[in-house]
Amino acid sequence: MRSQGLLRTLSPAFGAIVFIFIWWLVAQLKLIDPVLLPSPQDSAQAIWVGFAKGNLMLDLKVTIVRTLLAFLIAVCVCVPLGLVLGSSVQLYRSFEFVIDFFRSTPASALFPLFLVILGVGESTKIAVAAFGAGLLILFNTAYGVMNARKVRQAAATVMGASRTRVLVGVTLLESLPQTFVGMRSGVSFALVIVIVAEMFIGSTDGLGQRVINAQMIFNMPEMYAAIFTAGVLGYSMNLFFILVERHFVHWGGK
Repeated sequence: MRSQGLLRTLSPAFGAIVFIFIWWLVAQLKLIDPVLLPSPQDSAQAIWVGFAKGNLMLDLKVTIVRTLLAFLIAVCVCVPLGLVLGSSVQLYRSFEFVIDFFRSTPASALFPLFLVILGVGESTKIAVAAFGAGLLILFNTAYGVMNARKVRQAAATVMGASRTRVLVGVTLLESLPQTFVGMRSGVSFALVIVIVAEMFIGSTDGLGQRVINAQMIFNMPEMYAAIFTAGVLGYSMNLFFILVERHFVHWGGK
């Protein structure tokens, strides 16, 4: 039993170990120019130096703040909006084309529009990330509301609950599993958009800016260090939401 528990604990690390081993093997055999693909050891050293002596920690903090701000704006706007739209199928159908149109449009294609409206600055990076993440949250919240079990809503209505009470006390709870799916996708999407915006919208800090600057001067270990840091950040955010969902939405599917 102990061995099985240990295997379950270590199994998520197996893929990472295999990936690093293949990376090390390719670097050792020099199948790719070492200038373009440094060894895992060199990249790990760059991560250590970046956090201990460089600005990698500062860039990480800046990216986290931008991502969380964009995500919070998206949640505060789109969860209530999704509840309203999802509570009326006819209302949702009226806006379905607009929602699906912008949800299908790459957020990076909207950079010029946000630049024209908001100019070059923090607000543009946060706004475009919030817009992209918000559409995912809106769609999933509305979908969760529309698929809420009608029996529970009807039971609450029969027991005298007002429409607002049913919406908040029953429908909202019923839609939370799907809403969390949207939130988990939304925070990951917000991180992607923030990093891309840091690369191309006049940034002086952030992980995206660190990646593009290192690439321009061919400092490949630093570039891989920033990419790896961004990947770990995205994985950690996704894992955090999975744990929160399991703790607070334990009734999902029951």
